[in-house]
Amino acid sequence: MSSYKDKKVITIGIISELTGLSERKIRYYEERKLIFPERTKGGTRKYSFDDVERLVDIANKMEDGMQTFDIRRMEQKKLSKKELRERMLRGQLNAAFNMRK
Repeated sequence: MSSYKDKKVITIGIISELTGLSERKIRYYEERKLIFPERTKGGTRKYSFDDVERLVDIANKMEDGMQTFDIRRMEQKKLSKKELRERMLRGQLNAAFNMRK
């Protein structure tokens, strides 16, 4: 059973309020493969509480002068290749076919 922190139920507007990041910046982090929201059938992005923590961490690293490429590379080292591949494929499938978990 997954934790409530893993469930993707929060919209981008609420994420923006919680983190202080603009919706545009959140979408940019998604484009740079730093965050992987799920999509509803209507295309709405859904995030988890883990994603909130991740976005704050990303923003802090960016403020410290890190580039998105470096952040992504650090995360790739943390995640197994298989897990990263599954996350990316899940995000791509969600975007392409409006699938949900």
